[in-house]
Amino acid sequence: MTLILGHKQGMTQVFLEDGTHVGVTVVQAGPCVVTQVRTQDSDGYDAIQIGYSDTSEKRTRKPQQGHFRKAGVAPKKVLREERLAKPAEASVGDSITVDSFSEGDIVDVVGTTKGRGFAGTIKRHGFSRGAETHGCMNVRQPGSIGAAAYPSRVFKGKRMSGHYGSARHTTKNVRVVRVDAERNLIFLKGAVAGPKGGVLQIRTAKTGTKK
Repeated sequence: MTLILGHKQGMTQVFLEDGTHVGVTVVQAGPCVVTQVRTQDSDGYDAIQIGYSDTSEKRTRKPQQGHFRKAGVAPKKVLREERLAKPAEASVGDSITVDSFSEGDIVDVVGTTKGRGFAGTIKRHGFSRGAETHGCMNVRQPGSIGAAAYPSRVFKGKRMSGHYGSARHTTKNVRVVRVDAERNLIFLKGAVAGPKGGVLQIRTAKTGTKK
């Protein structure tokens, strides 16, 4: 599995060789460095941990300072670990750049959706509004949420108002349209979760379906 971290730069469009244009998300990805390799013998599972975006020791917690010092790398702002189906081929200190990907690759993109605070049922779940005429007093309210005598409670999982967004989201089977190794840019077809400047994790797709 190929894995890299980056910052979302925004969206634009690019023209393909046949003249058609597609909307793409531009990601400033890497370079990343391998900070730890987990194995079955030492940890009970195979995984790789990578760091991205340099920071100062002053802004790094002391336990993490020791972790980076042991790996022999500069402190990083972002750390991500990904489990592997087989032992990792990389070793601690190896660098990962956008050269690991090529045009046409199918990847999964993991990001954090935009936080929207406390939202109602219309915005959060797509509920319909009530009538605004004939004396209707229930326009954007959720309405009935259960029966009275039985079961005398609200069932768990009922779709209601609440915190919306700011959650981990994976966009699967995204095609890599273009790779700019000189500027460390990856152009991904379509939209992915997260605001501009948000951290994205790009990894080889687990299903590999064309999109």
